[in-house]
Amino acid sequence: QLQASGGGSVQAGGSLRLSCAASGLILSRYNIGWFRQAPGKEREFVTAVRSGGRTYFADFAEGRFSISNDNANDVVYLQMNSLKPEDTAVYYCAVRNSLRVGYSYSSWGSYDYRGQGTQVTVSS
Repeated sequence: QLQASGGGSVQAGGSLRLSCAASGLILSRYNIGWFRQAPGKEREFVTAVRSGGRTYFADFAEGRFSISNDNANDVVYLQMNSLKPEDTAVYYCAVRNSLRVGYSYSSWGSYDYRGQGTQVTVSS
């Protein structure tokens, strides 16, 4: 089971750190992606990290968000800084077995497991 946590309400300019944890999976063996979905909008890619460490970011996330692995605790973090009201969304993490070919990091459907989301609300 995959679970995102750490969401909450912050003012614009603030920061939040989201966590993605899984039971029964060793996350360091997986490619990890973060996505978000705002009310009335399509789900969109935020960031991803391959098991080997290569990272990818959506344009809106570049320079404000970072993704990191805590292999000792088997958790992946999404650090979000300089938050804006337009960052308000439900954030989801997803994982894909790194041995599988055909990985498309920005595609929700490319992931094997997709967790429950966590709400992030940014007020102006």
